[in-house]
Amino acid sequence: MANEEVILLDFWPSMFGMRLRIALAEKEIKYEYKEEDLRNKSPLLLQMNPIHKKIPVLIHNGKPICESIIAVEYIEEVWKDKAPSLLPSDPYDRAQARFWADYIDKKLYDFGRKLWATKGEEQEAAKKDFIECLKVLEGALGDRPYFGGESFGFVDIALIGFYSWFYAYETFGNFSAEAECPKFVAWAKRCMQRESVAKSLPDQPKVLEFVKVLRQKFGLE
Repeated sequence: MANEEVILLDFWPSMFGMRLRIALAEKEIKYEYKEEDLRNKSPLLLQMNPIHKKIPVLIHNGKPICESIIAVEYIEEVWKDKAPSLLPSDPYDRAQARFWADYIDKKLYDFGRKLWATKGEEQEAAKKDFIECLKVLEGALGDRPYFGGESFGFVDIALIGFYSWFYAYETFGNFSAEAECPKFVAWAKRCMQRESVAKSLPDQPKVLEFVKVLRQKFGLE
């Protein structure tokens, strides 16, 4: 496709935005990155995502694709001729991949948020839920290098962005992910060896500093 315009409206610590950065990098698609100030959203963001007014938004030739998982699928469908394939070819495997991406969205984000945004009993409950969630994901991974088997793909892309928040989760939740879920952390480190992932994720200490500021705003510090 000639003269394609691809723009990503994003915010650097967003694990949802990281999914699109990785998918675009895997497919080697050139795009313009636009950092959003979420306290002062740009007219472009409000125009392109009037329903949720959230990042990330992928804009392809002037048309917006909202919601990160939908946008990853869109990238796969539009640029399916470009290797690698991000979704499995088998319909059953594809359905399984979508199931786990949905599980991550419904469970991991909320539990992770509560680890740094709550205190006391609520935080203890969140820690238990978060670790349990990681163990469920370890079970889904099994003994394979990646969630899709031998090759890095859809579920890995959906999940790996959260790893940039682990230092913050562990610091405020007071636990070690590696001690609790060594297989999960080994998978994350394997993913981090990929250039597409390494260049798309911010450093964990940088995310920790960002979360400290959020905690101060919420009156938790």
